[in-house]
Amino acid sequence: MTSQSAADAARPNPLLGDAALAERIFRHIDDGTTDLGESVWREPVSHYLSRERFEAECALIRRHPTPFCPSSALPENGSYLARIAAGNPVVVTRGDDGEVRAFINACRHRGMQVASGSGCAKALSCPYHGWTYGLDGTLKGVPGQSGFPDLDREQHGLKSVSVIEQGGIVYVQQEGDIDPTQLTHALEHFSVDQQLFDQQVLTDAANWKLLYETLMEGYHIKSLHRESFYPFGYDNLNVVETFGPHSRVVYPFQRIEQIRSTPTEDRKLNGLVTSVYMLFPNASISVLSKHSNLVILEPVSPTQSQWVIYSMVNKGPDGSPITLDEAKRDAAFVSDSGQEEDRAAATAIQEALPSGANSHLTFGYFEKAIVHFHQQLERALNLSSNG
Repeated sequence: MTSQSAADAARPNPLLGDAALAERIFRHIDDGTTDLGESVWREPVSHYLSRERFEAECALIRRHPTPFCPSSALPENGSYLARIAAGNPVVVTRGDDGEVRAFINACRHRGMQVASGSGCAKALSCPYHGWTYGLDGTLKGVPGQSGFPDLDREQHGLKSVSVIEQGGIVYVQQEGDIDPTQLTHALEHFSVDQQLFDQQVLTDAANWKLLYETLMEGYHIKSLHRESFYPFGYDNLNVVETFGPHSRVVYPFQRIEQIRSTPTEDRKLNGLVTSVYMLFPNASISVLSKHSNLVILEPVSPTQSQWVIYSMVNKGPDGSPITLDEAKRDAAFVSDSGQEEDRAAATAIQEALPSGANSHLTFGYFEKAIVHFHQQLERALNLSSNG
């Protein structure tokens, strides 16, 4: 873990620091402005309905290093976590050597999933016929092996997939090997020992991209979140930065005025803004006042998706601890108000799409991060089809 932390510290950060970020926010507050994009994007409605498009996007996700869980979801040697990712069952383990590994969660006998949920174990055992695998994926035990006289155990371990743990996040790529350069700026958000206090899966009748888009702009804050987020923040006031295929959208709270008179170089934004890092293709990290969420939006079908949400306790502005109760209250406010409103909006949009009222959805200058996302998605899909 020490070498990992040192590597993270040495990695360049292309995003604004607190001082420059605060300066830009105060300028927007004073001028009544916000960060703007430079182009309008029109996304065909068919891309939210088509089975062919859905399959292409899932295949793309499987070819990219995507956050699977925070490191803190595998807190000790022997830990495992299993779930569906981009349509495939995947299990990640932390072995006796402390290393994280990832596998397709399918027994090499008859394909039964060998792990469910999360926990801690010395081995993974298939519940169907009892074939047993080590946490490194090797086939350890076969009941009645005499019935399989030609079985080569070395060739029948769990099918491994590429995995990398860095910056407190476990990334999985199901097809091909992870290119570490793709993660240069995406690995600096969590500490490996950050306390995980909640895991949940939410299912919505909406395309994954509609849900993802709700996280990327503040143009809707006043109209959709009038009673929840808006009284504490601003309408349509964001700092939006793009880095590689990713982006960061910063939502300031009105209490940022507390540091307006603070010397520029001493300004700290902990607890004064919400920063949402969009990690291409389908994950995000939301850093809120008392807690942070790692969210993976998993496509289930063209019209159904799941939010996989891991919630962790933040550190205070001066590095002091935030209590678990404070983090839980913070998380409850977000999930019970604004998040529910976003989910309902995406679902309502999905219901209207087949009507034919719109041939495309329009994203303007206020929706810079969404435009960037769709540009990157289209580029990646075109590269795949032409490759």
